[in-house]
Amino acid sequence: MADTNAVNTAAVDEESFEKEVEKEVEKLSTGNRRYLRPREIIAFLLTTFGQKNLAQFVDANRQFFMISFLGITGKAYGIIVGLESIYDALDDSLSGLIIDRTRTRWGRLRPYMIVTVPIWGIAALMLFTAPNFGVGSAGTIIWAVVAIFLYNLGMSYFGAWNILLYNITPNIKERDNLIATSKFFELFGMWLPSLLPFVLEPLKKTVGMQNVYTGFSVAMVGVAAATAIYGFFAMRERVPLASREQMQEIGIIESFKNAIKNKPMLISVIANFFGSFKSVGGATESFFWYHNTGKLMNGSIAGLFTGIPNYIITPLTPKLIRKFGARNTSIGAGVFGGIAYTLMFIIGYQPFGKEGMKWQGTNLALNLAYLTIMLTICGLPNCILRVCSAVLQGDVYDYSEWKYGVRNEALVQTITNYFGKLANAVTGLLSGLVITLVGYVAHKDALGNIVQETNPSVLNGFFAVFALLPAFARLFNGLTWIFFPVHGKKKEKMLLELEQRRAERVSEMESED
Repeated sequence: MADTNAVNTAAVDEESFEKEVEKEVEKLSTGNRRYLRPREIIAFLLTTFGQKNLAQFVDANRQFFMISFLGITGKAYGIIVGLESIYDALDDSLSGLIIDRTRTRWGRLRPYMIVTVPIWGIAALMLFTAPNFGVGSAGTIIWAVVAIFLYNLGMSYFGAWNILLYNITPNIKERDNLIATSKFFELFGMWLPSLLPFVLEPLKKTVGMQNVYTGFSVAMVGVAAATAIYGFFAMRERVPLASREQMQEIGIIESFKNAIKNKPMLISVIANFFGSFKSVGGATESFFWYHNTGKLMNGSIAGLFTGIPNYIITPLTPKLIRKFGARNTSIGAGVFGGIAYTLMFIIGYQPFGKEGMKWQGTNLALNLAYLTIMLTICGLPNCILRVCSAVLQGDVYDYSEWKYGVRNEALVQTITNYFGKLANAVTGLLSGLVITLVGYVAHKDALGNIVQETNPSVLNGFFAVFALLPAFARLFNGLTWIFFPVHGKKKEKMLLELEQRRAERVSEMESED
């Protein structure tokens, strides 16, 4: 009898123990637990704000400044950017492996938020400083090469902070909400660079345009550096990682093979390749607004209105994704954008009359109003695509972990960046060459300000680049997502299995402790 009671007691204890374990696993389930603290959300959003400001300023003004003030030709600029992109693609192969295998007391990704600040900070200031080496001189070329290479080298490793988005919480819903919130917050990251023309116009006759650009770069670097440092101290990494020993078991060659076989990643790479062609149009925006419309300020005025719908559309994007899926939403948004930009090109940028190929008199208001409306329509998919792209990139990382058992975002990101940088080599070369191909040569007045172009052929060339390349980029980016395999029931099954595996891994780690 005593033996029977002992057996029953042992059975009850074992059953109780199993129930306790089940409760703990359920508690740790990524689908039921919230991880992010308000301070971390604020830190991530501020880092996003700082980096978006700097990236927007550099991307929109670097080419214009270097060709117009530093004195390099469009062809030379294109060659430098093209070569740098090829080098950067090779460097990214090394940086991804280094980042994936980094293990410090501060985490795997966070250290790169702070150690890279001096590199890209100094380089960004160099990009908007023009020493008087002489137009086309060897010193000018060397300065441009060092500035461009150093900036992209720093950003290559600093880019690890973007992967932090997929590591500060293992909760998929929490992650997707943070993605949507950060993309909404990025809209404010365009405000500071948009102030440049308003500062430039009253100061160019006294201070000079070149000095205004240089001063603005100091402000942008200061904001980006401060927010990055704060983000380092405020955030944590939480997704369980493979140990050093587990990473070593999977060799470098095998890691690359697994990443290359990742079909969602390959589709993402191709889509981003087509999407990168929009940057050529973006790089020439300053040429279009300054020479075709008469003032850089017109671009900023238009931008005040074109961005307004994004503040409504971005919060609605998660609902679109939940209803149609990120893949289908991307397809629709891309096709819509391609058609809208093409229509704008067909209509032209001054349908209310021409006066010496410049906007003058009452035509100024009418043409600016028309172009603002068209750009607003063209830009409606922009934030949708940015949110969807980040969500789909998360699917790429999750697929890699589900398929091969190891979460190696940096390596996947490296290979993605590798092909992205090759695309940048093409678009960077193209962005410089198109300025030369349309026949533009910069001329300055006594104060060093740029003299506006009057040749109709050159002005029409600026507008063609401004409208048609974004049309091509949006259309083919959207169509490529048709082939993205992670969606619908397959995605649901993948996420469920991943959640179970992660809960088991956490349970094993706690039992070992």
